[in-house]
Amino acid sequence: MPPASPSVDALRREIDEIDAAIHDLIMRRARVVERIAQSKAGAKVFIRPGREAGILRRLVARHQGSVPVAAIVRIWREMIAAMTLIQGPFAVAVYAPDDDRRLWDIARDHYGTVTPLAPANTAQAVLRALAEGSATVGVVPVPEEEETDPWWRFLISDDTKTPKIIGRLPFCSRPGQKEGGDALILGAVPLEATGQDHTLLGVELAQDMSRGRLKDMMEAVSLPVGWFRIFHLPGGGGSVHLIEVEDFVDGDDARLGALAEKLGDALVRVLPVGAYALPITLEARKS
Repeated sequence: MPPASPSVDALRREIDEIDAAIHDLIMRRARVVERIAQSKAGAKVFIRPGREAGILRRLVARHQGSVPVAAIVRIWREMIAAMTLIQGPFAVAVYAPDDDRRLWDIARDHYGTVTPLAPANTAQAVLRALAEGSATVGVVPVPEEEETDPWWRFLISDDTKTPKIIGRLPFCSRPGQKEGGDALILGAVPLEATGQDHTLLGVELAQDMSRGRLKDMMEAVSLPVGWFRIFHLPGGGGSVHLIEVEDFVDGDDARLGALAEKLGDALVRVLPVGAYALPITLEARKS
């Protein structure tokens, strides 16, 4: 006779044992995070968006079975956010004018249920919250074309305290969502390559220059261009450009020096104002 199948009660007891084991591992993970926090005592920066992206990519790559992979990402995002709070005060300022909660929901999904979120009526108010220290990171909309007072122009600064673009949301792109996300994360965090990144370059020019000409110059020095945003400085005093580069570019990248040579006297400054790990797209996965 074939062996009897386990009873439902026995299977439920097994689930209870698994739950206890998972809980033990979560508490163990928290103890390790506490040790990391102790080793970095006094550090002003304790978040690493690049490492978080790497953790989630590895989980997605190894995942099997009937549990939706989006649920796995959500579980780990909740855990990462909760354990970030172990390392120090952490709060998020979110662009949420009037009744527009679109970015609020995206931020809550990414930063979990226990992270403090505060609404801001403008993207500039998000920047003020970062400058004042009432928020550790901020969530703002992806820039649109022809904005009259774009928030991103304030990132084109040589001041090391100026926040940078450090992430793009939603990080886990689900079916039906706009590919690549519709929000950016700001924070005073060093840029970190993950192997799958896009960079945002800030280019300030002493004169106006066509998008096509600047794009040609960039691609001539192997800077692959994605999207452009342009703001013409008042009084004909030149222009500033926010340009997505489909690669990781840090401040020491030789391609920036080559671009500076091509631009010559027209250039005021060029610098990375952010980089983000490419979001995970789940549409092509079956599990």
